This record gives sequence, structure tokens and C-alpha cells, in this order.
Amino acid sequence: MAILVTPQTRVLVQGITGSFGARHTQLSLEYGTQIVAGVTPGKGGQKFENVVPIFDTVADAARETGATASAIFVPPPFAADAILEGVDAGLDLIVCITEGIPVNDMVKVKAAMKGSKTRLIGPNCPGIVTPGEGPDSHGGCRIGISPGYIHRKGNVGVVSRSGTLTYEAVWQLTSRGYGQSTCVGIGGDPVNGTSHLDIIKMFNDDPETEAIIMIGEIGGTAEEEAAAWIKEHCKKPVAGFIAGATAPPGRRMGHAGAIVSGGKGTAAAKIEAFREAGIAVAETPSDMADTLIKHIQSRKG
Repeated sequence: MAILVTPQTRVLVQGITGSFGARHTQLSLEYGTQIVAGVTPGKGGQKFENVVPIFDTVADAARETGATASAIFVPPPFAADAILEGVDAGLDLIVCITEGIPVNDMVKVKAAMKGSKTRLIGPNCPGIVTPGEGPDSHGGCRIGISPGYIHRKGNVGVVSRSGTLTYEAVWQLTSRGYGQSTCVGIGGDPVNGTSHLDIIKMFNDDPETEAIIMIGEIGGTAEEEAAAWIKEHCKKPVAGFIAGATAPPGRRMGHAGAIVSGGKGTAAAKIEAFREAGIAVAETPSDMADTLIKHIQSRKG
């Protein structure tokens, strides 16, 4: 099962010929991901590494190869149009890695996507990994920039606004013998395509996912909204961590969405919401996996 992507997902890469897109396309191919097409306007008819056909448009790539998901490695000024091109082509999933897309562009993208079947992950995110069955979890699906080798196939779902904390949680779980069903980095921008709550609902419905780590940070109210839903509906053990507890109010820390304003979005409020919802809270990033494992064991009695 897993969520969003499986080892059978057929993926195209927008921006496959840029240095960043090319490097991570190669890593995804080595991981076993089915990268079936690349898209770079003006370079249609060429091949990436003499293997992956390149097309001028997403519509052509999807029609010719059956790709249903896209990874976007396109510079910020052009990334919003790249997302909308994928939406127009009818893709099921778009994962936008690009950092620095203007907020106004993303507001327009969100408005244009209303009513479409396409789900957007990101922007400014590490992407998504569903580990495979092979050694070092090869044979899975890796869309984005997450290091594939740290993953192992298993039953813990991970959702996070932070890329590095996603990797930290995954590596802690793997080191303790707990594999992952799917790991999703939703991105740290103030306007993104998919929320914590969206992913939590998918994990709750996924029979393969037995426990969840949810990593948030200061800014916005998405974590509180997810916690309220978890309290009422989620039957699976959830552990959480909130980054940015030491950030001074009004100062942005790292991610564009990580800013506390008007008394909302504080670490204290989010941690309180987690505890109120029965989510086990890790005190430090190094405790995330152990906090979940203890929570799982305590629920088993």
C-alpha cells in the first residue's frame, strides 16, 4: 500500500537537464524509481543518460510514457508555470522541490488548482519516498532529494515541514529497526499544496501504516489543526516534534513559513495542542524515534 506513490509509479522530471535536476534524477534511477521521462523545453527528442527520453512539454511526456507524477527542479521564476503545466496535463501528483518561489505566485497556483485532480507536494520540500523491498530499500519510489539509503521498508509514516528533520527521523527509525511506509516532506513555505492534516488522514487510512511521526515548526496553525483531527479520529500512535522553540517572536527562522506573528504559531501552543491530542512529544530532535517507540509500547500495555 503506502501513500501517494508506490514502486510502480511512473515519474517524469521537469528540469531534468539542469545540474540539480540531473543529479537527483540519477540518484532516483539508482534507487529503482521508474523515471520514464524528462521535460525541458527545446530539448525534446534528446535522452538523459542515453536512457530517459526528454520532451518539450509535460503533456507530451505524460501521453507518450504514461507518467502520472512529476518532480519539479525548475528555477523559482518559472516554477509556478511548471506546476500549472503539470496540472493542465492531468497528472495525479506533482512534487515541487524548488525553493524561493514568490508567495504571490503560489497564491495564484493554489487558486488555479481548485477543482483539479492533481495533488501538489511542496514547494520548497525534500519530496517523498516510499521504500522498496530490496537492500537499502532499493526498488522503491524516490521523488525529490531525500537520501534513499537511509530508508527501510516498514510501517511508520513520517510527515514533516523540515527536510533535514525528515532525514533525522527516518535514520533514527531505521537504526532502531523500524522501517517506513512512506515519508513525506511537505515543505516549509507559507503557501503549499498539501498540509500535515492531508497526510495524516492518508496515513490513518493506510493499512500498511501502523504509527506516525509528525514534525512541525513554528509559524501558522497547520500543526494545531492536524492535532485536533488526530484527537478525534486517528487510532494510530503518533509522536511529534516542533522545531523553533527558541526563535524570537517576529523573526523568520529558516523556512519562509516559520514566523510567529500576532501570538499565533508559537512552539508552546503547538506542543500544548499535541499533548492535548494524545501525541507523544519529543523534547529534542534526537528523541523522535525513541519517543514514538515508547509511545507504541505504552499503548500495547
